[in-house]
Amino acid sequence: MERIYVDHAATSPMHEKVIAKMYEVMNAQFGNPSSIHSFGREARKIVDISRHFMAKSLGAKENEIIFTSGGTEADNHAIFGVAEAYKEKGKHIITTQVEHHAVLHTCQQLEKNGFEVTYLPVDESGKIRLQDFQKALRKDTILVTIMYGNNEVGTIQPIKEIGDMIKSHQAIFHTDAVQAYGIEKIDVNELGIDLLSVSAHKINGPKGIGFLYVRNGISLPSRLFGGEQERKRRAGTENVPSVAGFYEAVLIAQQEMEDHRKTYLHFKEIFIQTLQNQQIKFYQNGFVEQSLPHVLNLSFPGTNVEALLVNLDLAGIAASSGSACTAGSIDPSHVLVAMFGKSSHRIQDSIRFSFGLSNTDEQIKKAALETAKIVQRLTAK
Repeated sequence: MERIYVDHAATSPMHEKVIAKMYEVMNAQFGNPSSIHSFGREARKIVDISRHFMAKSLGAKENEIIFTSGGTEADNHAIFGVAEAYKEKGKHIITTQVEHHAVLHTCQQLEKNGFEVTYLPVDESGKIRLQDFQKALRKDTILVTIMYGNNEVGTIQPIKEIGDMIKSHQAIFHTDAVQAYGIEKIDVNELGIDLLSVSAHKINGPKGIGFLYVRNGISLPSRLFGGEQERKRRAGTENVPSVAGFYEAVLIAQQEMEDHRKTYLHFKEIFIQTLQNQQIKFYQNGFVEQSLPHVLNLSFPGTNVEALLVNLDLAGIAASSGSACTAGSIDPSHVLVAMFGKSSHRIQDSIRFSFGLSNTDEQIKKAALETAKIVQRLTAK
């Protein structure tokens, strides 16, 4: 039985060029980047070249990139760091109800420490209303942390508009771009972004490596204490093979971004059209427009998410009910609850399909056909 992986928003397989690059570095460049001898200098060169290219991919400066262990650490560093550095200017933070838990749980922890957090609601497309944001913005707001594109339904938030609205405000603007980086063109200067989080394993790179963009002039104390790596902003010896693999993944993603976008949108069309041809009743959570091209979240009335996932897995289809970070949780998706309310059937019957490396038209059509069969079986009277 052919297994079809359509859960790339949870994690993506490493590209063969990424694996080859990491293997090469592990074999030949094992030095500590902080060492002054030739072995260390070779390793340092890899880190510096990678940092420069990743900064360039965002329109940023090389010294504005901090390597981290992934998106969660980047989010934590940004939010806790700003809270600590700017608490004398205020203790108010604005975020949304549909953030990744790396942001939500960090904000909830800050609430226990005396900070006030406004969690903006969203409409049924998963998007915030700019008038709600404007009302929430206060003189003592020190941080706005709003994700670029949602990991469960793909909705893209009005990032540029938010950046423009706080351009003359003291608030610092952070965005979790883990799901959007490598898929969407992002320029931090055009968008007015001060802090931005990225993770390599979402773009066919290795797990355990990411970065945080920090605009020059932003005070951000280190969360780790030890050596003076990353310009004293993140202690710990750099993971050189993973940095090298990350660089290769970013290089490929930047070169192939437009082709990938077209391909993933085509996959969405195939999937939806196949379900329609099979006369399956379904609703799309979020919209095709203003949405990440690789994420498709669908509701199948009359079904149950656990039954859907089990049957899909038995058919060789790897999909999910939303964020992989909440797998096994008995609670419904907080994103779908925010969009539709606790009483909506959509929080009980929705599946996320997400596309990526190695998927083909044939695979997507087969995945949709298998989904249709399962839905028909589960809803048969």
